[in-house]
Amino acid sequence: MIAHEFVTRDGTGLLVRGTGPRDAPATLVLVHAWTQDHTEWDPILPWLPREARVLRYDHRGHGGSAPATGGTATVAQLADDLAELVAAAVPAGQLVLAGHSMGGMTVMALAERHPELVAERVAGVAFIATSCADLDRVTLGLGGAAGRAAARVDKALGRRLARYGKDSIPLPPALAGPALRWLAFGDRAARADVRAMSRQVLRAHPNSVAGFRDSMSQHDRRAALATLRDKPAVIMAGDRDRLTPLSHARAIAAELPHAEFVCYPGAGHELTYERAYSVARRLSDLVRPVLAAGAAAGTRPRSLATPASR
Repeated sequence: MIAHEFVTRDGTGLLVRGTGPRDAPATLVLVHAWTQDHTEWDPILPWLPREARVLRYDHRGHGGSAPATGGTATVAQLADDLAELVAAAVPAGQLVLAGHSMGGMTVMALAERHPELVAERVAGVAFIATSCADLDRVTLGLGGAAGRAAARVDKALGRRLARYGKDSIPLPPALAGPALRWLAFGDRAARADVRAMSRQVLRAHPNSVAGFRDSMSQHDRRAALATLRDKPAVIMAGDRDRLTPLSHARAIAAELPHAEFVCYPGAGHELTYERAYSVARRLSDLVRPVLAAGAAAGTRPRSLATPASR
C-alpha cells in the first residue's frame, strides 16, 4: 500500500493511499464519511477485485489530512478536492466512485460542479448511507418532542465545536464508544468496529467537523443527480440508520430510477463495517464490467501505459 500527501491548490495537504496496478483500466475511488477517514474502508478491501486500482484519501479536517481553514469546510470544497485529486492521481482511465455519508454528498457535488469530468470518466457510482437533501430535518430516529430536542442539541454541539480551539474532538474515549454505538450502528455492532470508528472520530479536527456539519445541513443536490442518471449505480442503506434515514436513500432512488436499491434490515449508518462483504460485492459488481471492457479492448490509460517493447 502506497501512502503520500497530495496538496490542493489552496495549500491543504491530504493523506492519500493507493493500491492495485497503476495502469488498471478502472480505478475505484472510495470517499469517506463525516468525522471518519480512509480507514473506514479497511473491512471491504480484501473482497475487492485485485485487478482494479483502489484510491482512498482523508478529507481535509479528517484523519491524517490538514484542517479545513478559511471557510473551506464545505461539501462544495470537498468536491473540488476530489476533482483535483483525480486529475493528479488518476489522469486517465475510467472511474467508479463510492461515497459513504458525506462522501456520497461529495460525489453529488462533484456531479454538480464538475459535470464534464463525471460525464466523460465516471463508469459507475455507489451511494452508501447518504442523503441528497433535508439533513437539517433529521431527528436521530426520535419522534415528536424528543426528535425536536435532539435536533436542537445537535446544532448546539455544532456551535460549540466551531468555537473549540484544540485539534481533536473533546469526547472522552470512555464515552465515545457507547455514544457512537447508539448513534451510528444498527442492531448488532462488533466491539472492534465501534472502537475503529471511535478512533476515527477522535482524530477529526473539531472546527472542520463543525463547518462540514453546517454545510451538510444546507446540502440539496437532487438536481445534480440528473448527471448520474444514465450511469450504473447502486444505493445502499440500513433501515436502522439514525443519521441518514432510509427515506433519504429512497429520495436518491427517486432521482436515479435505474439504480439498484439495497436495504439492509437491522443495519445502521456504518455499512462499511456492518455489511462489509455485501458492500464490497456490490462495488465489485460496478468495477468488474469496466475491467472486462478494458481487457477486451486491450487498452490502458494512455498517460500510465507501459512503453511498447522495441
